[in-house]
Amino acid sequence: MRDFIYTEMMIHVPMCTSKEPQEILIISNKAELLQVEAAKYADVRSKVVQCSLNEISSLNDASFDVVISEMPSDAAFFSQINRILKKDAQFVTTHPSLDEVEENKKLMLSLSKYFKIIMPYNIGDGRTALFCSKEYHPTADVNLQRADMLDALEYYNSDIHRAAFAMGNYIRKAYLGVIKN
Repeated sequence: MRDFIYTEMMIHVPMCTSKEPQEILIISNKAELLQVEAAKYADVRSKVVQCSLNEISSLNDASFDVVISEMPSDAAFFSQINRILKKDAQFVTTHPSLDEVEENKKLMLSLSKYFKIIMPYNIGDGRTALFCSKEYHPTADVNLQRADMLDALEYYNSDIHRAAFAMGNYIRKAYLGVIKN
């Protein structure tokens, strides 16, 4: 897969849904390419941590607008993420294939304790990520100017942003009542 598609979709979808993102946290063991994408926002400060609950638990409460995670997670992890997110923040995480319905339902139900909106979206090569938001809807509240005025993007734009959330009826039926949009 072309790495730029994955990195652009992981960073720009939540960043262009957030009202005024200032602080972004990337939780990854290989964050270099994600950091390059985050750096395209001049007024945004990014921080990278390895997947360590101790590292995350040492961060200040309500200090991040966007958190992007590529790491496996559990209820304790989500509790800490919720604690460090601001009241209108977004969280994006990788997850098992949507074909793993029961595993994803457990994950989404755990996330539903903290987020009003939980939606899978396409990140390229048939994979999806989970977009979780405390306030803003990823297709209704996309900042079109921010999405289309970013320089040096190879894939992402506002049309791709909205289209990434389109799911077939079999997905909608399998996750009925679990996906929160």
